[in-house]
Amino acid sequence: MAFTHADQPPFDPPAGTGPVVGRTGEDDLPKVGASYIWLLVLAVFGSYMALVTPISISLAIKVEQLAPANEEYLGYITGAGAFTALIASPLLGMLSDRTRSRFGRRRPYIVGLTVVGSLALVVMAQASSILVLGLGWMLAQLGWGGIMGLLIASQADRLPESQRGKVSGLSGVVQQLAPVSGTMMAGGLAGNHLLLFLVPGGIGVLAMVAFACFVREPDSRDLPATTTRLTVLSLVRVYLFDPRQNPDFAWNWLGRLLFMTGLTFNTTFTAFFLADRMDVSVAEVAGIIAVFGLGGIIAASAGAIGGGFLSDKLRRRRVFVLLGGAVVAVGAVVMALSSSVPVILGCSILVSFGIGIFSAVDMALALDVLPDRDAEAGRYVGIVGFSTSLAQGVAPLIAPLILAIGASGGEKNYTLLYLIAGALTLASGLVVLLRVKSVR
Repeated sequence: MAFTHADQPPFDPPAGTGPVVGRTGEDDLPKVGASYIWLLVLAVFGSYMALVTPISISLAIKVEQLAPANEEYLGYITGAGAFTALIASPLLGMLSDRTRSRFGRRRPYIVGLTVVGSLALVVMAQASSILVLGLGWMLAQLGWGGIMGLLIASQADRLPESQRGKVSGLSGVVQQLAPVSGTMMAGGLAGNHLLLFLVPGGIGVLAMVAFACFVREPDSRDLPATTTRLTVLSLVRVYLFDPRQNPDFAWNWLGRLLFMTGLTFNTTFTAFFLADRMDVSVAEVAGIIAVFGLGGIIAASAGAIGGGFLSDKLRRRRVFVLLGGAVVAVGAVVMALSSSVPVILGCSILVSFGIGIFSAVDMALALDVLPDRDAEAGRYVGIVGFSTSLAQGVAPLIAPLILAIGASGGEKNYTLLYLIAGALTLASGLVVLLRVKSVR
């Protein structure tokens, strides 16, 4: 049976949640042209290529060169970079919100951060010590990681509700392709440490130059000036928000935190989980992991495109967020209870499909409920990123405690870990479906 806008009961959103998205069929902003969308998608691909390639392979190769048999240094370096991104993203967003220039609010920072990110790659390529390599990676996270946040802020500034799912879906696809492309490229450059960092970075620079040159951001000098002075208290406020004033944003933030925590439980220990179920060493499951990765990329891309485009067409977000969380939950639970490699492989691909749906539509929903979009979109986009960073930082610390429950003789309780992962991803979708009120 068709479900039309006229079928909807009258609904007054709670204070602070904004208009009911999709109820009238009207957009909150004018539609953007295809050139903006494709330049944005190209910029997302380039920035991910520049940043994710070092994570995938380049940093490991450089660490092995500088400190053989000290793999733990790689963890220290990536941890320091993650902390830098965690602190810098909301701050950069807030500063761009306050910027008044004829080049707009976001573009000056995108250009400046592209320069910072490029210099960081040179520093890492030429690093003669682990300390310098770590400092270079922190600069890279500041530069390229900051650009990623500003590209999302640009979407908040420009995209109407009816295009957010499509663009989030397309961005999700290139986010899947960038690591693979970077890793394949790095495989051919492994003997030249300078090119190993600079070639992926060069692709990022070209993409950002195209975005900065051809995406004309409106003059921001006529926007109302920010009256709040920059003080220690106002800087602390950058990282905080009041859930009572912005309940839908808060519930969506919590849903994303739950999903990313469950996902981190699921994906971080995949190699160990497989080795446990197959009763082999971790090194022996490398080939199966590669199959997982290839199938996962295809499935996640299909989920992102399908979920993103359908959520725009049907003008529904919450049901797709629930669907994504539920699909991941089903895959995680069946994996937890199975010892068959083909079944585990199939469920892993199913999980990736659910990740694609959730990631694309939940980002569109986050843009729908973003508070104070006109004045503080950059800051709130940075706060959205907290949910992912917090989950990826805390979940690996909690997981060993779960693995130890009911385990004996050196075994690990992977069944319980994956069941909890499934429960969290399902809960994430339910939180969004039941608690977010201003978006259908």
